[in-house]
Amino acid sequence: MFFFLPDKHVLAMAAMRVLSSLIELTAAMLMLKLNQVEAALKINATLALVGPTIMMLVMALGLWGLAGKIHPEKMLAIILGVGLIFYGVRH
Repeated sequence: MFFFLPDKHVLAMAAMRVLSSLIELTAAMLMLKLNQVEAALKINATLALVGPTIMMLVMALGLWGLAGKIHPEKMLAIILGVGLIFYGVRH
């Protein structure tokens, strides 16, 4: 049997995404259990903080994994791109 060991940065990024999905699934189940619009909105508001936090952590892990592998100019472009994403979705 062949065992594939992913890069430690990729493994950490995937683990963060699995954690994020478990948080989302737990929130959905809690909404269904509570069966109240007010409670569901509070849970959803909490998730609005979790999503961007997970994205930033995953991006940071990815950039950490790329550090030293790409030119500093390209790293700056990636960082600026992430900043533009947050600027673009800002209200």
